[in-house]
This record gives sequence, structure tokens and C-alpha cells, in this order.
Amino acid sequence: MSLLEMSGITHHYADKELYREVSLELHAGEHMGLVGQNGAGKSTLIRMLTGELIPDQGLIKWQPRLRLGHLDQYARIPGNITIRSYMQTAFEELYALERKMTEIYREVANTGDESKLKQAASCQEKLEAGDFYGIDSRIEQTAMGLGIHAMGIERTMSELSGGQRARVILAKLLLSEPDVLLLDEPTNFLDREHVEWLADALVAFRGAYVIVSHDASFLQKVTNCICDIEFGSIRKYPGSYNEFVRQKEHLRRDYERRYEAQQKKIESTESYIRKNIAGVNSKIAQGRRKQLERMDRLGPPLQTHPPAFRFQELAAPGLVALETRRLVVGYGQPLLPPLSFKVPGGQKLVITGFNGIGKSTLLNTLVRRLAPVSGDARFADRVHTGYFEQELAWENPVLTPIQYISNYRPDLDGKDIRKHLARCGINQTLASRAIETLSGGEQSKVKLCRLLLTPCNFLILDEPTNHLDQEAKEALRQALIEFRGSVLLVSHEQSFYQDWADRVMRIGK
Repeated sequence: MSLLEMSGITHHYADKELYREVSLELHAGEHMGLVGQNGAGKSTLIRMLTGELIPDQGLIKWQPRLRLGHLDQYARIPGNITIRSYMQTAFEELYALERKMTEIYREVANTGDESKLKQAASCQEKLEAGDFYGIDSRIEQTAMGLGIHAMGIERTMSELSGGQRARVILAKLLLSEPDVLLLDEPTNFLDREHVEWLADALVAFRGAYVIVSHDASFLQKVTNCICDIEFGSIRKYPGSYNEFVRQKEHLRRDYERRYEAQQKKIESTESYIRKNIAGVNSKIAQGRRKQLERMDRLGPPLQTHPPAFRFQELAAPGLVALETRRLVVGYGQPLLPPLSFKVPGGQKLVITGFNGIGKSTLLNTLVRRLAPVSGDARFADRVHTGYFEQELAWENPVLTPIQYISNYRPDLDGKDIRKHLARCGINQTLASRAIETLSGGEQSKVKLCRLLLTPCNFLILDEPTNHLDQEAKEALRQALIEFRGSVLLVSHEQSFYQDWADRVMRIGK
């Protein structure tokens, strides 16, 4: 059964055509992964499916009376409501039914009119069918699975960080059990163990869903079909993510073979025509010319240019690059117990821990953006740091990437800036657009371009892969392997760092 029908969709964003007369269907039970390079239009498609955005052309039709659940990280929520109370709003209809039943029993007790007991019994049956008496248990299980208990389930929503808030919204969404889930990068704010719990929950989900993610291992676990957005088209592949990769590579190679074979035929035919058009075989040559004119010619294979990252490396600072002594971080109140650790010159250290526990606060304290609550952190004298912060925040988001890099490195001319941006996957068109109009992945690449132009021997990176596509992740991973200085990385993606990290340190509870 088709839950969703998209037909003839064409849409532009700024001066870029994202889709050209594309069609797509979502069927009952399908667990769909939506993939594509940064800026291909994945998040735009999700916004179209929710009705937030109307396509330039085409039709989007949902089956009537479907309940859609969308992970809206910016949803308006009363700040004074507790996490537990907010999660309970997933069951508003059942709580209303229970209040109705209680009121009926109260009325019967006051009036002695037992004629309404059947109505109360009907309410009771509906409550049992909806597992009303298991609500508290379901909330507890979901809160534990997504690490919400570690945050404090009785805290108010106004106290939460952006990532914590998104996690609670996701919890309510899962508890609501809609017919269709629409999730845009749901793992960005989750730690590894919570990603694993979410994967299990999604596999068991009885409805359909569409998930945007750049996490290949996550997609492999939770999807049974993949939609690939590329060069203005959308192609649907049945099967797992790994099967999609194999199918796409097979189709690419098959197309290249057919293109090469056609080019050889065209070349040999044109050569025959040139040699024989004026000779005794001119009629044959004219016939072959007509055949060429009628030929349905294949276009050249579309080529992508993956990013190429390389850090500007300074000489190593010595035996110990960073040392902390009973360092306490927080905003007035401590977030973590005192931390004492050393990072030797050239060591690559990964820090993990629950989302919201204080990892970003630690990094901001190390780079002197925040003052420590107590204790001390000292870099060696010859250390020069390069910092990548997690948040996509810009002092002036209307600047273009060219202007942004030029302000940072006024010694570079426009040609050099464009070259550096292109190496990071920001082409000429993107380089001339306002940063605020770029996708999350494209904005991350602009930030990486600035970092690559920062001479350093100690990299401090806070979740740098959150918005990056697979090609950019691999390019960054390779650049970090080749970097001979020290690295301090916060990441929830074990597959990104497991083959090059020297040490993994877990902080918090």
C-alpha cells in the first residue's frame, strides 16, 4: 500500500536546481534511508513531506488520516514543563479518556445512576487496549535508552541544551507511535550506546519512516530501502545500505562501459563517413550519418570531486602538549568531577561521554572561551591550537564563504580562496552564496576550510562529522591520520576514529 506519492517534483533553492521532475513512493512497512552529498536536498525533501515547504512544481500526496511524526528540534515547548511531563504528552488522548472515566464513576457515586457504567466500562477497555497502565514503564524505558535519565527526568525543558532538548523531543516522538516517522539526522545529538538503542527501537517500529543520515553503519541496521539524491534526480534502491552501495557502483560501472562502447562506435562511424562520403561508398556513408543523427547518445558519466583536506602542520611542541590539574568546568556550577590528564605531543585522544555531560564545555574551557570553575589547564609554550566547534553559529551569516575566508586570511587573493574552498567541496556557486543559505554539511566544510588555513600542531575538534557526507568524513579521517600533531576529538562515531585514535577517555557518569 502506498502511503506517499510524489510525482513530477521540481524545485530550486536559490540558483540551484535540487530536483527535476522526480517521483517517489513510500509504502507501508518501508524503512527508508535518504542519502546524498551535502547540499543535495535531503533536508529540503523532509520539509516538503511535512508541508513546511511547497515544491515549485509537482504533487505530494499522503494517504488520508495518516499520523505523521516529525523530529522538529525547534518545536515550541513551554519552558516550565518537566521532561517527564513533556514525554507524557505523547499519551494525551489516553489521559483524557482516563479523566472522563473517573468523572463518570464520580457522577455515578454521587447520583446512584448506574446507567453510565457501560460507558465507563467502554473507557476502561480502550485504556487497556492502549496500554495506559504501562505508560510509566514505557517512558522509563525510553528515557533510559536515550540517556534522558542521566540528564535528570524531573528537570524543566528550559534548563536543557540544544542537543538534550532534541533528545527529549525524539523520545516523545517514539512514544507517540505515529504511522510515519520523518527523522533528519537523529543521531547527531546521541552517544554511541544511545544510537544503538535507537537503532533497535526503529527496527521494531511497526510504521514506516524516512531517515536522513550520513552514518552508514546506522543506516545499515535500520533501513530496508535507500533513496539516493544525486544530480537533480532521486533513485530508490531496495535492500540494505550495503546493498545500495554495491548496486550503485554496479550501475555506475555499467553506464561507464556502455558510454565508452558508444563513444568507440561513434568514433569509428565518423571515421568511416569521413573516408567514404565522397567515394563509391557514399550512400553507405550517408546512411551511417543518418544512423548517428538518430542515435540516443549517452551523456558523459557525471563526476564528483570529493574534498581533499590537509592541515597546515607546525612542528610538534615536545613531550607534553597539554596538562590539566584538577580542572573543573561548568557555568558557575561544576558539570564534571575534577579532571587531571595529559596529552603528549603527537597523541590523538578521543573524549566520549553522555551527550550534555560537559564535553563541549571542557573544550571551550581549554581554548579559553570559558573560565574554569577551578583547577588549571596548560598548553606547552610551543603549542598552537586549531579549534572546530560543534555549533554552526556565525557572527555574520550573510557573508559568502569567500568573504568569510578573506576576512580571516586577508593575505590570500580571491583565486587562492576559491581554490581552498573547492578543495573542501565548496564550488564556485556555493562560494558566492550567503553562508546562511548553505546546508549544514556545506557550512561545516566552510568551517573546515578556515581550520585548514590555520597553522597548528594541536587540533581540538568537537563533533566535526555531524553534518558531513560520507566522502567528506573519509577525507577528514585521512587528514587526521596524516596529521602528526596532537588531536583532542569529541565524537560519538566510533567508526570514524577507531582505527587511528591512540587513546579513548570517557568522562562523566
